[in-house]
Parts: sequence; C-alpha cells; structure tokens
Amino acid sequence: MDALVEAALRKWPNVPHCYGWLALDARGQWFMRDERTQAAGAFPTVKGSLIRHDKLLGFIHRNYALDENGAAFFQNGPQRVYVELEITPWVWRVHRDSGALQVVAHTGAPINQVLSSWLDEAGRLYLLTDLGFGLVHSMDMLAASEAVEASQWQPEDCASTEMPRRFGFERQPQPRATAG
Repeated sequence: MDALVEAALRKWPNVPHCYGWLALDARGQWFMRDERTQAAGAFPTVKGSLIRHDKLLGFIHRNYALDENGAAFFQNGPQRVYVELEITPWVWRVHRDSGALQVVAHTGAPINQVLSSWLDEAGRLYLLTDLGFGLVHSMDMLAASEAVEASQWQPEDCASTEMPRRFGFERQPQPRATAG
C-alpha cells in the first residue's frame, strides 16, 4: 500500500466505504461505474467507462487487495472502494520467459507458486496461487495449455457458481452491518 494511503488512513480512519463504482472484468480491465451507469444495469452487462490513465491504473494496482470476507477493494486514501467482479478477483497473465513459465497478476504482481488449477463448465482455466484465486486471461491459453499438457498443472472440475464459496471471494460486495 502506498505511504500516502497509509497516512490518510491514520488521519481519517472512519471514512465510509464505496460500493458499485469500480469493476474488474474477465480480462483484467478496470471500469468506472458512475450513478447513471449503475442505474442502466448490472455489471458486466453494463460495464461503464474503461480506465486508461496509466498513473491511475498504477495507483489502483498498488492499493488493490481483498478484505477478511474475500471482497476485493482498492484503498483510495482513507476510503475503500469495493470492486464488482465479472469472474474472479485476479486475472492471471501467463507467458514463457527464458523457457520458464511465468504467471503474473493483472496488477503486475508476480506469482511465486501455482497451488492448483481448475476448469469450469465453459472450459475456462483458473489457478489458485500464493496470491489468491483467479482466471487465466483468454489471450494466454496457449502458454497455459502447454503447462497442462506438460502435467505442470492438472486441472480439476469446478462449477463457476461454486467458485466464490470454495475459494473465498465475493463477486458483488455489499455493505455489511456494523456491530455497535
């Protein structure tokens, strides 16, 4: 997390969380969803505005995490901006680097270890890694299929509807009642 974000959290610890304004699609792209977009329909049917600004994307990537309930969020200063997910909280990019298979998150975070692999009913490939659970980007299926064929990854079946519960994440975070 950025030092400025940590300082803002200390200065303003009780800023309300934000829901519905940021979304992540199955290709690892971020979308802003203003009130008009939210009123027009649910994500991903109505996506919103694609974020293209490199510095904003870098800031989101550095401050992206999952909370204790598996809800993805971006820490924007003292405020958590919760993220609606099309599929999973992570989208993996897979490529070969000097012959070795490399897996990197859509945020640029490197993956040290693939723990297991999974296929859903549509044939999409998912990886459980040391960083978390995510979908392999559709453009990287050739490199991923080579890992499967070489028995590096041995995918198991899992219905896409079961994945959030099984792997501990939320596709559409909602405000929670607070004790007190």
